[in-house]
Amino acid sequence: MKISLMHGAGGEVMGEVVDLFSKITNTNAGGIGLEALDDGAVIPIGDRQVVFTTDSHVVRPLFFPGGDIGRISVCGTINDIAMMGGRPLALSCGLIIEEGFDFDTLSKIVDSMDRALSEENVSLVTGDTKVMEKGALDQIAINTAGIGVAETIVRDNGLIPGDAIIVSGTLGDHGFAVLASREEFDFADQIISDVAPLSGMVHAAMNAGTIHAMKDPTRGGFASAINEMAKKSKVMIRISEEEVPIRSSVRAASQLLGIDPLEVANEGKVVMGVPADDAETILKVLKGHRYGKDAAIIGTVQEGTGVIMETAAGGERFIETPMGDPVPRVC
Repeated sequence: MKISLMHGAGGEVMGEVVDLFSKITNTNAGGIGLEALDDGAVIPIGDRQVVFTTDSHVVRPLFFPGGDIGRISVCGTINDIAMMGGRPLALSCGLIIEEGFDFDTLSKIVDSMDRALSEENVSLVTGDTKVMEKGALDQIAINTAGIGVAETIVRDNGLIPGDAIIVSGTLGDHGFAVLASREEFDFADQIISDVAPLSGMVHAAMNAGTIHAMKDPTRGGFASAINEMAKKSKVMIRISEEEVPIRSSVRAASQLLGIDPLEVANEGKVVMGVPADDAETILKVLKGHRYGKDAAIIGTVQEGTGVIMETAAGGERFIETPMGDPVPRVC
């Protein structure tokens, strides 16, 4: 078997790569292992809970409406820490650059990283740079790792029957923005990426009520994230199609291209499972934040298994875990 683009696309196929790491059983470092397979690892240090995560970024094109590879590289890592309930403190940056890459372009990428870091008051504290021969790499790849501290750890497997499912905004924006830019599609309304750092918004929501589970629907989109949450929590989730926020421009593009927007990556959204009694309060806090103004309660958690969509036409269908993100190299 050979590695394909699907092996890095966040769906079922990528699980074949993830499964390789299940062979790593060394738990000498205080029992810390890979068992949770969450957005980050929780490392107890004294009386502190440190959240640690890492991500690599190979988006093409490097610049697109609403963002660029630099902004994604910072926001992706900040958001993974936030999904665990952590407050991000510091990031590292590893650059792998193709020989001949334009220095002014690199400067713009670094400036974009700086602006994203400043939004959340996070520091870049260490890094590394490697240069590959011309043709050995497609321009540039960026790895970022980050640490944060959490008072309350939130996992993606904490859903409880009776919970409400909230999404913090419209789905599919990022993937379709990158695809339209890459392929030079001329849609009537330009689609803008949602790439954004979410720590401030997430912690405002955590202060407003209880959050049982969180995940950011990146590669594989909402469909992948919600199925992973349901499977790990051993529950069934029912979603109302009419309540799912999707921009009209994204909906039109998805119909034209035959791509389900629920399977397309987002880079500035969070999926939450919260107690029903806290749902309206948390929703109000999200809507009061600039990155959550389109937030919506879209479903409920019940006993059972799987994810079911109650369609606008009055029927039902399963939301399946996608094999991978239908738009490769979006993050």
